[in-house]
Amino acid sequence: MQYDCIIVGGGFAGLQAAIQLGRYRHNVAVIDAAEGRSTMCRSYHNLIGFPIGIGGAELLALGRQQAEQLGIHFIKAVVVRAEKAEDGLLLHTADEVSFRCKRLLIATGVKDRIPSFPELIPCLGISAYICPDCDGYEVADQQTLVLGAGNAGARMALTLTHWTSDLIYINHERSPVDRELLDLLADKGIPYIEQAIQSVNAEQAQFNGIVLEDGSTLACERCFVAFGGNEVRSGFAKQLGVELMDNKHIIVDPRTKLTSVRNVWAAGDVAAHSEMVTIAMGDGSQAAIWIHKSLIATSM
Repeated sequence: MQYDCIIVGGGFAGLQAAIQLGRYRHNVAVIDAAEGRSTMCRSYHNLIGFPIGIGGAELLALGRQQAEQLGIHFIKAVVVRAEKAEDGLLLHTADEVSFRCKRLLIATGVKDRIPSFPELIPCLGISAYICPDCDGYEVADQQTLVLGAGNAGARMALTLTHWTSDLIYINHERSPVDRELLDLLADKGIPYIEQAIQSVNAEQAQFNGIVLEDGSTLACERCFVAFGGNEVRSGFAKQLGVELMDNKHIIVDPRTKLTSVRNVWAAGDVAAHSEMVTIAMGDGSQAAIWIHKSLIATSM
């Protein structure tokens, strides 16, 4: 069976594209591993219509239900290889199943590098945050710990000074920090601690602070995580010859979201843009419009 379009990635960009393509009545499948960053956030507060927040898993479930009502097929799998075929594209999954499609949308996103403290996960989006554009407002005028590594953590602490001056940066991995950034931290009165975190104190979704390796504790009800080195999931896109930036984000046409390879689009965080839910959704819709235009052009 050959699909009109396969969307790889069932996050916000992929789901929004699927819904739009379903409304165009195309035969579409979404291949998703169900482990994207959108499954981790317990509450998004910056979305229109949800002033008290909505969890990522809940919003994804609603989106999937909406897409299924439009006839979209969902396949749980990981695409590991892609190649051009005579009549379109051929995708191969980790469990050795292959799928054919006329058009491909890559919406595989980014995987955040989060330290292995399981207590943090239930707090994400509620009392522990990753994206300052999304959630800087949530720590306004509150004491906040920045749990991070090297320059990435230092830059996060400096960024958060727009909302609060009560910050402490803990360089958990003791990674080097540029002298210029250390001077800026000092100028802003942000304490800098170069010490590993022994454990995280949290109860359900409430972050309560950390215990450092020397046994001392820092009590706090808010934190940001900034370790850098996030994984941009563009591996199989490269196999198709898709042009990538140096940081592995996929380069797309700003208007159509088409990549450098014919019949291959990309949307969401895997492309180069501000990594927010609303922008990912817009990317997905825009890509779907142009995928539809290309499909009907060949049928006329």
